[in-house]
Amino acid sequence: MREFDYRRADDVSGAVALLGADPEARYLGGGTSLVDLMKSGVERPARLVDVRSLPLDRIEPADGGGLRIGATVTNSDLAAHPGIRERYPALTQAVLAGASGQLRNMATVGGNLLQHTRCGYFTDVTSPCNKRVSGSGCPAVAGGEHHNHAVLGASDHCVAVHPSDMGVALTAFDAVVGYETADGPGELPLTDFYLPVGDTPHRETVLPPGALLTHVTLPPARVAARSRYRKVRERASYAFAIGSVAAALDVSGGVVCDARLALGAVASRPWRARAAERVLTGAPATAEYFAAAADAELAAARTLPDNGYKVTLMRNLVVAVLSELAGEVAR
Repeated sequence: MREFDYRRADDVSGAVALLGADPEARYLGGGTSLVDLMKSGVERPARLVDVRSLPLDRIEPADGGGLRIGATVTNSDLAAHPGIRERYPALTQAVLAGASGQLRNMATVGGNLLQHTRCGYFTDVTSPCNKRVSGSGCPAVAGGEHHNHAVLGASDHCVAVHPSDMGVALTAFDAVVGYETADGPGELPLTDFYLPVGDTPHRETVLPPGALLTHVTLPPARVAARSRYRKVRERASYAFAIGSVAAALDVSGGVVCDARLALGAVASRPWRARAAERVLTGAPATAEYFAAAADAELAAARTLPDNGYKVTLMRNLVVAVLSELAGEVAR
């Protein structure tokens, strides 16, 4: 591991200034992802700016309703918060589906959203990887291991998927990301936060250089109170998803009045299923229409030889989760 300087920030502006003074610096939250990447040589920061002492560890009411979640709130505290459990249950389920209890006690909201892909070529510094070294190539596209890689929104330059469970639920609920820069604060919808892969997979978000993620705002959403997160993985626990769904459904008289749907482990970012939502809204709450909604979203899927199963998996998963939600309304 490369030797590095360590500084503990006392306030948000101080943290931004410390990082801005060194282009090779990185913010350190829980360290559950960054430290691993430092050990493997993928990340080689010259300085770590510890932000865990900043006053960003609270979950508070947001203006106009909803909730404001500080960037250093731990995953465990987020999942256990009464307001999250009651008003956005799919978010609690998504957080609890990720990692282990020990990691959730350390990992932070901001770090979760900013974590890099878990593609084996990205984490292996002896392999080429366009996300790690721009222009070096993508072995996954060129016939390598890709069975858990993207089927939506990918490109010939990268087919890795975003690993966050939390981000999928936040995307379904129209979360907004807040950040601080040397020029002042800014906000972005989470759906606009991640960049499309295109030919620049090494650029993952639209955050300005040196920006510090400070909070995530969940707007009020009545439909979110009846929501669910379902994750499929290759072993029973402590594994990244091969497919996941965050869904919320408001049904009246057997007709869908409002629907929220986001997919995980299918793209380089949490995938908001807008096409599926358009099919669902105003349609009968039946398995037939749930399948039609899934088909509308997955029509753009682009598969490789070993990941085509994801299309069928995600179709079945969407239908199952929406059917369960509709069944709860009927009871």
